[in-house]
Amino acid sequence: MSITQAEIKQIRSLGEKKFREATGLFVVEGEKLVQEALDSGLKVVRVLRREEIGDAAMARISQLSSPSPVLAVVARPEPAADEPVGGLCLALDGIRDPGNMGTIIRIADWFGVETVYASGDCVELYNPKVIQASMGSIFRVRLVTADIPALARRFREAGMRVYGTFLDGKDLYREQLQPEGLVVMGNEANGIRPEVAAEVDARLTIPAFGKSGAESLNVAAATAVTLSEFRRR
Repeated sequence: MSITQAEIKQIRSLGEKKFREATGLFVVEGEKLVQEALDSGLKVVRVLRREEIGDAAMARISQLSSPSPVLAVVARPEPAADEPVGGLCLALDGIRDPGNMGTIIRIADWFGVETVYASGDCVELYNPKVIQASMGSIFRVRLVTADIPALARRFREAGMRVYGTFLDGKDLYREQLQPEGLVVMGNEANGIRPEVAAEVDARLTIPAFGKSGAESLNVAAATAVTLSEFRRR
């Protein structure tokens, strides 16, 4: 199998958000992620293997510092339809770090949270670093870009609670938690913005133990602790 200079240029361009959005394509790298993409039902446009195109060509199209043996170009899924709210869902308000985003998607997958809503100012969901950090979970979790305040109102109108994590919230381990509802996690530096906080009816915090000097938890770590407690009940 050969690859042309034009194809190399196009695949390289998918490292930039504007080209991913213009083409509707993104790249996954590594045996596990490529297999996850193939199993996902998404349209896989092309699979390229180092043994077929050569080391130099793979190094040119890879987004990784150490190119993997295989890379796939995948078509982004159609935007998720606006479906009735239900179950335990996660809403991300202004998550900017791609490593955090990918890890949170992986955590949601682990705890059986099928839908993750992201505000429009979150990091792009198909950023290569998000995909790598998700470890394949991005192909199993339903991802929806949403207006988080409006979404929270829909949950409340459906009779479900909207939970949010705050430094001054009530002890997560002592509060009553329902098996269905919306859990909101906020921006790494600023937390949940005021217009979203106004729609939260249960403010939670993860208490520090002992004489901890840490100011807060990383948002991905906090998501894992919070979802774990919901699932433990």
